[in-house]
Amino acid sequence: MGAYKHIKDVFKKKATILKSLRRERLILWRKQHAITKIEYPTQLTRARELGFKAKTGYVLARVRLRRGGKLKARLKSGRRTAHAGRKGMHGKSYQRIAEERASAKFPNLEVLNSYNVGKDGKNAFFEVILIDPCRPEIINDKKINWICSVRGRAERGLTSAGKKGRGLLYKGKGSEKVRPSISAKHGQGK
Repeated sequence: MGAYKHIKDVFKKKATILKSLRRERLILWRKQHAITKIEYPTQLTRARELGFKAKTGYVLARVRLRRGGKLKARLKSGRRTAHAGRKGMHGKSYQRIAEERASAKFPNLEVLNSYNVGKDGKNAFFEVILIDPCRPEIINDKKINWICSVRGRAERGLTSAGKKGRGLLYKGKGSEKVRPSISAKHGQGK
């Protein structure tokens, strides 16, 4: 068994040592900015699975999101029963919102992927893998240089989390109303 397999097993088992470490990390992350640039991934195996490499041109950012549904504006007048349903839900996942916020914070970088690193009662934390498409290391790398000709992946829902939210991970019977897009089929796909 290789080193990455052992690291993955430790994260899966959630040992008592990891629980105390996770608690300390969450306390520290809460005090940091909402979007923080980091040097090393928290979960190395997950980052590597999603395409991260420890070389120039790859950037990691940790994004903190406030949990809870999006509230609708309070009504000023009208029937009292209309005031009841104030809790509206986002049409996107937290992960997708985290990717969009990281993309807005670093406009010269392009989002490759992201993964969940933890949550507490108030916040959700994600690590977003970003790539600088102007770096010569990225331009000359045949495996990743396709990203140099693509702009706005996170905003257009082209990342893995974006495609999942748009229902594009499914094909065939039962997914007729998600292509070419949910809005093209008048919202019938969701």
